[in-house]
Amino acid sequence: MKTSDFYYDLPEELIAQTPLEKRDTSRLMVLDRQSGEVTHKHFYDIIDYLQPGDCLVMNDSRVLPARLLGHRPTGGAVEVLLLRDLGNKRWECLCKPGRKMQVGNEVTFGNGELTATVAEVKEDGNRVVEFHYEGIFLEVLERLGKMPLPPYIKAELQDQERYQTVYSREVGSAAAPTAGLHFTKELLEKIREKGVKTAFVTLHVGLGTFRPVKAENILEHHMHSELCMMSAETAQILNETKAVGGRVICVGTTSCRTLESLAKEDGTFEASSKWTEIFIYPGYTFKAMDGLITNFHLPESTLVMLVSAFAGREHVLSAYEQAVAERYRFFSFGDAMCIL
Repeated sequence: MKTSDFYYDLPEELIAQTPLEKRDTSRLMVLDRQSGEVTHKHFYDIIDYLQPGDCLVMNDSRVLPARLLGHRPTGGAVEVLLLRDLGNKRWECLCKPGRKMQVGNEVTFGNGELTATVAEVKEDGNRVVEFHYEGIFLEVLERLGKMPLPPYIKAELQDQERYQTVYSREVGSAAAPTAGLHFTKELLEKIREKGVKTAFVTLHVGLGTFRPVKAENILEHHMHSELCMMSAETAQILNETKAVGGRVICVGTTSCRTLESLAKEDGTFEASSKWTEIFIYPGYTFKAMDGLITNFHLPESTLVMLVSAFAGREHVLSAYEQAVAERYRFFSFGDAMCIL
């Protein structure tokens, strides 16, 4: 199967640069994965497609304000993007400009309450950076850090909380699980009142989610690794939902990857966690997911391949072509798709 099999033509002007004022007023495309039929709605209509006894599964990971803008002793500007906490005040980071960030180089952020020293240059070009500060690092980040928006968003985000889901709580992602950005607390409450259960998993999204597939044959693509976790409470809710014939509907590809990574062969769950490199593409047999709420994804991306595995490549590409024709907004701050 070729990467080019998942190409569609996307005009650049359809890439949403700013979020809508009200989260749930975005458009919603509903795709019947059996027939390929498409219906056009608004996101607040999602409640009409959920049934009592269903379970909505959401990724509660919260985005780190992981983009730090600093300067070297010479005054030159430096951007440091936190990728992974290595412990002992050290982080694996992306640094720009990389050539100015060699071992021993120092950087100062803000008024000097945070400084850093490059401790190692890795083979892939990432840096291991040791930070120096007083107090709690997350509190320092909240004051000095900016949201690490995806590379296709050029506009500056005015309200950083708008790039968090309303149910985010476990800090650790380098990018938002964006399908959940459409939900409001009020909409979630109405969904629960209808008799739909809600459950939470955690997958800390890495920047690898934006890494393009460069291999011509998709089987030669190596997936990035991400930490995913499930509590005993969530495992119980999912097992009870399955036992009574309810549907498990994932909010976002990260929730999907978590469930499919942690599910036993019989589709049941227990409290667990692991680093997952799961790559879902057409031909995959789903063990747990019955429905998916997601955003529109980049052409030839692993995310389009995952959606195609669930709904069929022809149905998905046809739906995407309709979305382009109907002028849907794409990607993080764009519109949503519900596949049932």
